[in-house]
Amino acid sequence: MTLQSMTGYAHQDGSLGALRWTWELRSVNGRGLDTRVRVPAGFERLEQDIKKKLSAAFRRGSIQATLNAVRQEKQVEAVVNQDVLDAALALAKKLSKEIDAEPPRIDGILNIRGVLEFSEPAPDDKTIKAEQAAILKSLDAAIAALAAMRQAEGEKIGGFVGAQIDGIEALARKADDDPSTDPESIAERLGTQVRMLLETGVELDEDRLHMEAAILAAKADIREEIDRLHTHVAACRALIEEGGAVGRRLDFLAQEFNRESNTICSKSNASSVTAVGLDLKVLIDQFREQIQNLE
Repeated sequence: MTLQSMTGYAHQDGSLGALRWTWELRSVNGRGLDTRVRVPAGFERLEQDIKKKLSAAFRRGSIQATLNAVRQEKQVEAVVNQDVLDAALALAKKLSKEIDAEPPRIDGILNIRGVLEFSEPAPDDKTIKAEQAAILKSLDAAIAALAAMRQAEGEKIGGFVGAQIDGIEALARKADDDPSTDPESIAERLGTQVRMLLETGVELDEDRLHMEAAILAAKADIREEIDRLHTHVAACRALIEEGGAVGRRLDFLAQEFNRESNTICSKSNASSVTAVGLDLKVLIDQFREQIQNLE
């Protein structure tokens, strides 16, 4: 399974009979999966099915699905409003008893406001069901196109992330190979500092002084942090190989990378190791920025 970005766009046209429609799907970064649906009047019953399809296809991202639909062939039919007609005829009959006038003509009656109405005939249930099925089928094609675009973007990001992981591993090795991180070097440097203190003539408890030196030596040892960095590098590579929705887990590992680099900087007793720690922090920030786009 390959990596997927959370950003993408898809467009899909469809038609059935007189109905024409267009799907537009837009996807951007999101903490979880947020689906928003816009449909024209008369298509509201599709909203739940649309959200189910989006939820089945994607795990993360803010996705906007927009349906535009129009009927190309507009057939207009005339409809008599029976209530208004009955009221008009009843009034005409009543007035005919009070005044002498010609009986009402059909054209006159039809010109009375509200008697005659013009409207587009509503499609029958069979037509509506067929249209809805076709619209949802074309949504599947739009979702597939969006997934393909997100996958293509994910592959590009995967390349960047892979290079950054290689860089983190190389910097971890550089810190590990630095002479100042060697336990014997740390002990020798601290021993020299202890001797310098003793030579000042100030009364010091030698046993306590050596104990404190031993504690400082342990604190200056960054081997544990280096080992954890290598472990996190291996975990990142395994997740990228696994693919799918691994963005959250990679983000967690980015936090772990950052924690180890901070510790290395705080423990460092050499400018060369501090420089490596700072380079690590820069690279880890770039790594974290990239993986924010992954599903």
